Amino acid sequence: MLVTTYLAIIFLLALCVGLELTARRLTPPQSTPTAVANPAFRRFQSVFLRAYLLALWADWLQGPYLYKLYRHYSFLESQIAILYVCGLASCVLFAPFSGWLPQALGRRQTCLLFCLSYSACCLTKLSRDYFVLIVGRVLGGLSTSLLTTSFEAWYVHRHVDVHDFPKEWIPSTFTKAATWNHGLAVGAGLVANLLAEWLHLGPVAPFLLAVPSLVCCGWVVLTDWGKEEAEGGPEGDKQTPLLGAPNGGLTRLSAKARFSRSCHEGLRCLLSDRRVMLLGGVQALFESVLYIFVFLWTPVLDPHGPPLGIVFSCLMAASMAGSLLYRLATSTRYRLQPGHVLCLAVLMAFFSFFMLTFSTAPGQPRPHESFLAFLLLELACGLYFPAVSFLQGRVISEEKRAGVLAWFRLPLHLLACLGLLALHGEVSGTGGGEGGSGTRHMFGGCAVMMLAALMAVVSLFTLGRNDTDLRLEGTRGEGEMF
Repeated sequence: MLVTTYLAIIFLLALCVGLELTARRLTPPQSTPTAVANPAFRRFQSVFLRAYLLALWADWLQGPYLYKLYRHYSFLESQIAILYVCGLASCVLFAPFSGWLPQALGRRQTCLLFCLSYSACCLTKLSRDYFVLIVGRVLGGLSTSLLTTSFEAWYVHRHVDVHDFPKEWIPSTFTKAATWNHGLAVGAGLVANLLAEWLHLGPVAPFLLAVPSLVCCGWVVLTDWGKEEAEGGPEGDKQTPLLGAPNGGLTRLSAKARFSRSCHEGLRCLLSDRRVMLLGGVQALFESVLYIFVFLWTPVLDPHGPPLGIVFSCLMAASMAGSLLYRLATSTRYRLQPGHVLCLAVLMAFFSFFMLTFSTAPGQPRPHESFLAFLLLELACGLYFPAVSFLQGRVISEEKRAGVLAWFRLPLHLLACLGLLALHGEVSGTGGGEGGSGTRHMFGGCAVMMLAALMAVVSLFTLGRNDTDLRLEGTRGEGEMF
């Protein structure tokens, strides 16, 4: 497995470079030329990306060795499953508040709260006390919820309401962030492996490295963002005053009312449009299975001795290759519809879990086949996320999107929690561990969920066969989806 892992990362990085060069040749830049040439916009974009990319880097550093750390502290697999469930449950609990906090507390202040809570989460990893680690998982759930909402909320507010830049320029910033995000994920695995294994600092080292990154992120938010707000005008980042300000109670009540209305409108949109309901079903099934995969990949591969940081980089490089393949598939040369790509991604994910039910048979583990299946799953993820993002942008109006996506995430996290609790029961009841039947049963259950997601995708595009909203702009009216 050691040699296989290093050969895989070399091949995948070369593949990503080749796909990137091909994509640049076949697809023209998507950024608006005016945005690229506008120095004020580029300066504003740079201020945002400095903080946001530091936050993403700190987040990725914690991916490769989380399970390994808990095993290093001699916890059982069933106990580790409960720790993961605590993290997911906190995501469920804090997800609604993460959408409300930027309105009530202030967007920049919420980003600072993220830096503080995630730093505390990382520092709890120094303790071997189970309760302290549970607190750390709860803080991690809060931080993850804030990361997905607060930074974007600050940027969109400043972009539209303060600088009055065209809304059409927003995707150029998040496209650039997504491109950097893949590179950061691959690099985080390599750096984590360097610290934990090559330098023999142990699995806690990447978590400690994340703390200075979060401190730097908080400093950028405090200084550069504060300076940017001072230059942006008197309205700054305010939407509602803090506690103690004049009429603070009334304005906080207004923020709660806005949040409540957003959730209500999101639920009404979800129930009134069958396309939205089916798309939410696909997202809940697909992404809940990914949470289970995040828990299981380490215990499946770690007993066979691969460097976990390099394995993590391989998985992220496979995801990067998938996103590049999406760019090529939907380019003007190949003109593949996002709906087709989504269907292919779900089919690939189903096949990967089907492979895993055989490669993790009790007493007969086949780690090379499991590793290949994991890479196939990450390749499918790289295709899935841009495809589902495109479709969400078409079937959900911008003003209702935050509320609808909040409802999407609720069954997503609940399904993941139920899956991990089921695994906890399997492990506790059978002795579990490497090669046990619990892991294989979980992969079988994931395959069934992916099959259900595939049926939902087919239903979605059967329903919208002649729906031009579900097609790329350049191919509207050129035929049916299926």
